[in-house]
Amino acid sequence: MGWKDWFLRVSHSNEVQWGERKLDQCIRLSIADMHRNESLLIAASYFWSDTLNAFVFGHGPASPTLADVLMLTGLDVSTTDSSDIFDTTPSAKVETRSIGGWSGYIQKYRRTGPVNIKEQTTFLNMWLDKFVLCGRSAGPTSVYVSAAERLANGGRFSLGRYLLGSVYHLLHQVARKLLLGQSIGNLGGSWWFINMWLSLHMHKHLEFNLFAQRFPRDIVEDYELDEEESATRPPLNFGEAVIVLPSTGGNADHVSRFFQTLYEGLTREQRAWMPYEDLDTMFPLVFHPFNDALNKDHDVMMALITPRAIPVNFFGSGKTSNQTYEFYNPSALARQLAFG
Repeated sequence: MGWKDWFLRVSHSNEVQWGERKLDQCIRLSIADMHRNESLLIAASYFWSDTLNAFVFGHGPASPTLADVLMLTGLDVSTTDSSDIFDTTPSAKVETRSIGGWSGYIQKYRRTGPVNIKEQTTFLNMWLDKFVLCGRSAGPTSVYVSAAERLANGGRFSLGRYLLGSVYHLLHQVARKLLLGQSIGNLGGSWWFINMWLSLHMHKHLEFNLFAQRFPRDIVEDYELDEEESATRPPLNFGEAVIVLPSTGGNADHVSRFFQTLYEGLTREQRAWMPYEDLDTMFPLVFHPFNDALNKDHDVMMALITPRAIPVNFFGSGKTSNQTYEFYNPSALARQLAFG
């Protein structure tokens, strides 16, 4: 039994609650087999500006925004956090050492019968650690248990902001190591979202058809397909479409080509400042200035366009190191937010 089977078990009884807490879309992304576009990630990192928290490409500055977090993951970006959000000791005791990595973790905490709060907490702890914020240890930790327990008990906080802070902080670390000529190594952080955002930003240049992609169905891992049955289905939102886009390769020649393209800038026809266009209304949510649903949600719109400092490494009741902040600067990214 692996992660997907555990996801199917826990989601069966929690999907409605996850939807109410704006977790369902992002949790479901974790069952996709995403292809890492190593060459594009490396080439783009050379253009990262710590001053703007943006890539300064030849065609103009661009960066992941809270609008991208909302559209690709569906996570909460607008809820006001309480001051003691992570300054609590979780009641759940989670053993993570000497249990055989993530596979041993699943075996230890996956249960039978009704899903209780303890199982929800351990499930969400793995999701946060392995799939969202991507801890540096690359194995089970208890760093995110406090946040996982809060979510399991129905609490809400702006996880989307913390995801964006993790993205900015990782790009800062990668760009610094490249500048110093150091190997990047395993820094931890939400590389998967950077991968998604870059693939989306470049999808016209790479000739990716977002609406022709296929996302995994909700079937158990050892399910035997009939001859005419498919293990995939059409995507239900932009996140599901983007996360399964194909890889672009990872050798030095590909890095060089992407670097040249980004240095010279994309042509007008290839630029995707606002990529969430859906003329055939295949997806339920799009982002553009005339979207009535978004315009009526004052809290969300204010979150998307308001500059702010985003906490980084504040999970785990103070157990993590290097607590810091990253600045969200939407005024430098006006074209991506329909204001340029």
